[in-house]
Amino acid sequence: MNPKIAFFDAKNYDIKSFNAENKKYSFEISYFENKLNSKTCYMAKDHNVVCAFVNDNLNENVINQLKEYGIKLIALRCAGYNNVDFKAAFQKIHVTRVPAYSPYAVAEHALALMLTLNRKIHKAYLRTREGNFSLNGLLGFDMHGKTAGIVGTGKIARCLISALQGMGLTILAYDPYPDEAYAASAGIKYVSIEDLYASSDIISLHCPLNENTTKMINQNAIAKMKTGVMIVNTGRGKLIDTQALIGGLKSGKIGSAGLDVYEEESNYFFEDKSDAPITDDILARLLTFSNVVVTSHQAFFTAEALSNIAQVTLDNISDFVSGEMLKNEICYKCSTDNCRKKQNKRCF
Repeated sequence: MNPKIAFFDAKNYDIKSFNAENKKYSFEISYFENKLNSKTCYMAKDHNVVCAFVNDNLNENVINQLKEYGIKLIALRCAGYNNVDFKAAFQKIHVTRVPAYSPYAVAEHALALMLTLNRKIHKAYLRTREGNFSLNGLLGFDMHGKTAGIVGTGKIARCLISALQGMGLTILAYDPYPDEAYAASAGIKYVSIEDLYASSDIISLHCPLNENTTKMINQNAIAKMKTGVMIVNTGRGKLIDTQALIGGLKSGKIGSAGLDVYEEESNYFFEDKSDAPITDDILARLLTFSNVVVTSHQAFFTAEALSNIAQVTLDNISDFVSGEMLKNEICYKCSTDNCRKKQNKRCF
């Protein structure tokens, strides 16, 4: 089978990177600017593979429609998969992802947000463009000697931890599945989430979004943190209760926030909305804070990452077409002993 791929939410940089990588495969790819949802999934007719991204909506209704259209594989070109109803997809459509496209890209962006917030680079840039070279309001702090709390210790977090240690920060980590061997080799300490909140000058989120982590940064969590704490999120927007974050910023409990993601980002991020007012009142309020830096879900956005995303996504499709075991498959049973990947077999 030479797969026909319906590629949703396609941007110019996606098309360029995938066309370059596709020279090895010559797959037939139809690029659609539209995001995938119940109103647009009809575009997948006459295809057998769907390529989706973080803001595509793969709920039960969409899954069932794609199944009717003959879609055999959903190839996510991202690491996160909270936008997929796996229960609905199980034994209907295979789903693969790109688990690690460039951990350095995201880690370096998290560090960039920290440095920007601390040294007020965003404010200084705007001032000097207007001839204002005053230092008032630009006071930062030495990061050396401070404590960073890292939530989640996967590949991205480990890259960030290494960078922060090189700057002389003490690292506290929380993970529901701690890797003590890694902690010993890296010289970090696993602590409870409460201790991490209470002791950290900077908190950076690098955990998946699931029922246990949704809005984990809420009013109760913020109350346990140091006054003036910096919070950085390059993971998923719904890790943070944005209303609680705004409350913490207003009270001064939160000293600054760097957000590459936002819980209701799908209508804005990756799009040019400069010619229209922002009608999301919560996002608009966030953008009024001078101690908040919002970037447009760009932490992954490096040349190396785009190349890796295209390569792994198309490799996943190639494995599916060839009948190979899908090493990057995820499904409703993948977290149980029933997952057949443990026997080097497809999940169903």
